[in-house]
Amino acid sequence: MLKITLKDGAVREVEEGKSILEFVKEVSNSLAKKVLAAKVDGETKDLTTVLTKDCQVDFLTFEDADGRWALRHTASHILAQAVKRLYKDQNVKLAIGPAIDNGFYYDIDMDKQLGEADLKDIEKEMKKIVKENLKLERKEVSRADALKMFEEMGESYKVELINDLPEDALITLYTQGEFTDLCAGPHVVSTGKVKALKLQSVAGAYWRGSEKNKMLQRIYGTAFEKQTDLDEYLHMLEEAAKRDHRKLGKELDLFSLHEEGPGFPFFHPNGMVVRNELINYWREVHRRYGYQEIKTPMIMNRKLWETSGHWDHYKENMYFTKIDDEDYAVKPMNCPGGMLVYKSHQHSYRDLPLRLGELGIVHRHELSGALHGLFRVRNFTQDDAHLFITPNQIEEEIQHTIDLFDEVYSTFGLTYTAELSTRPEDSMGSDEIWESATEALRNALEHRGLKYVINEGDGAFYGPKIDFHLRDSIGRTWQCGTIQLDMLMPEKFDLTYVGEDGEKHRPVMLHRVVYGSIERFIGILIENYAGAFPTWLAPVQVRILPITEKHADYAYELKKKMFDLGLRVEVDDRNEKVGYKIRESQVKKTPYTLVVGDQEVADKTAAVRKRGVQESTTMKIDDFIAYVQEKIASKSEEF
Repeated sequence: MLKITLKDGAVREVEEGKSILEFVKEVSNSLAKKVLAAKVDGETKDLTTVLTKDCQVDFLTFEDADGRWALRHTASHILAQAVKRLYKDQNVKLAIGPAIDNGFYYDIDMDKQLGEADLKDIEKEMKKIVKENLKLERKEVSRADALKMFEEMGESYKVELINDLPEDALITLYTQGEFTDLCAGPHVVSTGKVKALKLQSVAGAYWRGSEKNKMLQRIYGTAFEKQTDLDEYLHMLEEAAKRDHRKLGKELDLFSLHEEGPGFPFFHPNGMVVRNELINYWREVHRRYGYQEIKTPMIMNRKLWETSGHWDHYKENMYFTKIDDEDYAVKPMNCPGGMLVYKSHQHSYRDLPLRLGELGIVHRHELSGALHGLFRVRNFTQDDAHLFITPNQIEEEIQHTIDLFDEVYSTFGLTYTAELSTRPEDSMGSDEIWESATEALRNALEHRGLKYVINEGDGAFYGPKIDFHLRDSIGRTWQCGTIQLDMLMPEKFDLTYVGEDGEKHRPVMLHRVVYGSIERFIGILIENYAGAFPTWLAPVQVRILPITEKHADYAYELKKKMFDLGLRVEVDDRNEKVGYKIRESQVKKTPYTLVVGDQEVADKTAAVRKRGVQESTTMKIDDFIAYVQEKIASKSEEF
């Protein structure tokens, strides 16, 4: 009997030669219905895999990334099979068809140019294949046999892929019904497991990503276990399209992007209001949490970047210049400047923790194809802070920082999940330092009771980190905040403090950002709120509409009163019907629209219409102002 260790540490016995599927049925019939694949000693395998030795087996469902991957990989094979069935006279040749983060694709070479109507036909055929519930059978053959098979099939792209493999390689094939594909797997046990699928688009893609090769047709799709989950995902995509921050940024006149500065956003007056309100809030919160603000230069000498390690580990992302025949770099990060500020004074243990915050503009070289609105730019403002602490303050300071994060994110109605990112391949420092730093972060998370996942190898080159992934109003996640523990930079910059014993000691440093970048956070908020900012952030908080020209004086009187009290207010006195102006105010997502006519002038009131509400409420002006001021002061998301 084999001893199989499960994920929870339990050990079960099973007869040698049984498949994983047979084993999971022995563990739990209900679990067997959900399991899509399994990890055997860390390697993802099909459920048909035979157990031959003692090992650890982790069952994978659709909740697991590798489980989703297996199901969507099978969906890509179903897509290829459907195309082969439908277009037998179109000289179809298959290239590659992997699973991807949110679905799958298959690259296909064929005579017919596919359109939307064709995708519907292919999807219909795919659903037939799902109903057929065809088993996926894995087989290993010699390289020579595989070449012969795919040459006879006329699959020239598969032949090219096989030719790139070693001559003694065993080639893995998967067969479902009449369809056989070259594939390493893994897959789910049958096509019937892919219960909900949708083809989304077709685009061009060069074979093997090279423009020297032929342009193929890439069909994109997605797949889920349940139709309800697919429907929710498609609804989220529709909502995301409506909320696209690039589209809303233009409609609401917040920012623009120009070919004269690709990746360098231009903020308009409305966008500057949002930006400055975020900065004002950042300063107010950080003052309460004991931070001091600094500002460091944008361009500094090469020697600084060599000391920090950026010259060796981050050079390809940096911009450079020469001053007086010496090499200088435009800063991609604020931390080295923060080191010099710390080093400008001798510090005592009584000064620590020392929390230095900086709204620093940084520049990083991004490939033009990667640029995306405010989400991926080449210059941005990091809401950075560098905390200098003693070793025994590490956990307390991490908890203090997470308290700050909790307050900020809850203000915007955002929840988060945490991720512990560990040592990358291109890193500085000893194994002991990395292990100590990683353990300190892990302890802080566990003592707080905060659930987290491990992201192997995604730490900064100078230290491990905790990343905070925010969940927005339609369920998407965004990586924003981070806390990075750094024991290396203080060493490289020879930072010290005088301890209680009168001797010099090395401080530990925390790097952290809350927004991540002001620009990207604005993009996230635009999409989270669909452009309808809460009152405290709205570029125009109140729009006053006089019904006729004779009511304009009263409208401007109200504007002055509100403006003097700090409200952002505009008057729309155009010679247009009031209904038209109300609709336009709603389109511009103004929180409060005030209509004033004869009655309002006489009573010193206004007909108040809240954003998204059809009915108006008559209010005394002083009452309305007090109401709006309370909403602004509390940063309420409600109206």
